[in-house]
Amino acid sequence: MSTHPVTLFTGQWADLPFEEVARLAASWGYDGLEIAASGDHLDLKRADEDDAYVASRREILDRHGLQVFAISNHLAGQAVCDSPIDFRHRAIVRDYVWGDGDAEGVRQRAAEDMKRSARVARKLGVETVVGFTGSSIWQYIAMFPPVPASVIEDGFDDFAARWNPILDVFDGEGVRFAHEVHPSEIAYDYWSSIRALEAIDHREAFGFNWDPSHMMWQNIDPVGFIWDFKDRIYHVDCKDTRMRPQNGRAGVLGSHLPWGDPRRGWDFVSTGHGDVPWEDAFRALDAIGYSGPISIEWEDAGMDRLHGAGQAVEYVRSLLWPKPTASFDAAFSNQ
Repeated sequence: MSTHPVTLFTGQWADLPFEEVARLAASWGYDGLEIAASGDHLDLKRADEDDAYVASRREILDRHGLQVFAISNHLAGQAVCDSPIDFRHRAIVRDYVWGDGDAEGVRQRAAEDMKRSARVARKLGVETVVGFTGSSIWQYIAMFPPVPASVIEDGFDDFAARWNPILDVFDGEGVRFAHEVHPSEIAYDYWSSIRALEAIDHREAFGFNWDPSHMMWQNIDPVGFIWDFKDRIYHVDCKDTRMRPQNGRAGVLGSHLPWGDPRRGWDFVSTGHGDVPWEDAFRALDAIGYSGPISIEWEDAGMDRLHGAGQAVEYVRSLLWPKPTASFDAAFSNQ
């Protein structure tokens, strides 16, 4: 595991200029960045049309001794399948995606932006785009009032119809999409991940970004997920979760309480400060032959990020020990 580069996901740093985030990441010892298409970090439309702009991103990375192994476009991806499209999306997508705000127009422009992300990834020499898919059926998660099975089936059909043309572009560029399994997406847990793969006939362009934080609070085994989807783990994000049931008062749905509120039943914490079994997870990633970056997604309402991001990279590096040079059996055959 020691050969894995450790990168910083820039999505939570979009309020800072890309140059400053690169400087900070380098000072903390990161090997590179997972660049989010947010703020001034990466304007996909500009990058798609202007090679000089792409070169400017590269120049900043090179100047700080950083690499890029993945880019992310979570926010536009969210709008591809979502229903309804409303004020929440207006707050997260770029103006050229929002346009006049017509819901179907937003979805179509978001789909074009996802295609754009594949082309920009290829320009940057990157093979993986991380992101969300959105979902037209997430609103039915409680299944009450009763929801006919046909409505859920239509939701997965809608996902396939909207994402297959996007994935065609990914195939053409030789780039993979790593969907982050996450509440509010078409694939948010174990069985919905299987169903999403079935909906698109298991095409290779679509895989998963393994982020255990969302699995922990849904009582999904994050290590088992790695093994069961061993051929689909295209990227790894490290974000930790601390469970705090508070004697049964707090549930996993969060009670509409804000992040960081101690009454919540769970919350994101800096990597290494929560309940994710990181050592077991890294051993599992090693076992399936995952060779990509370990990207830290810092998110902790109770810790200053300038402290937490540096601490997180140190913790992750402490677990990325070298693989043995010989098998256990071979080592003991000489005794």
